[in-house]
Amino acid sequence: MTIEKMCEKKSMRMTDQRRVIARILDDADDHPDVEELHKRACLIDDNISVATVYRTVRLFEEAGILVRHEFKDGRSRYENVDISEHHDHLIDIETGEIIEFTNEEIELIQEKIAESLGFELVDHRLELYGRPKNAKK
Repeated sequence: MTIEKMCEKKSMRMTDQRRVIARILDDADDHPDVEELHKRACLIDDNISVATVYRTVRLFEEAGILVRHEFKDGRSRYENVDISEHHDHLIDIETGEIIEFTNEEIELIQEKIAESLGFELVDHRLELYGRPKNAKK
């Protein structure tokens, strides 16, 4: 479901600028931060301020429409919570590239760990940090 549709479902007021930001987030195949969102938004509507982008992502996050990630680079990055499948992240510490992946074995191990500690796992995030094996240290 698109961010715009999720906003409508929650009866949120959608300004033209919020619609632009929502569409950019829906179209993103990366995890953009506010500065990158602002840059992309200005290509569509150069009247969108960085403050508007900050307010909009905060509003979307508080409504449970966006998830914020902080991948140790000091920037908050965003993605739509209505992703079709749970995934984890591998972050290339050399380039900052974020690779999404799924691994059923990891999922099962996490369930077993929670169970062995007397818990039912209801949510989790896994972030791995690395560099390509052929990269110079």
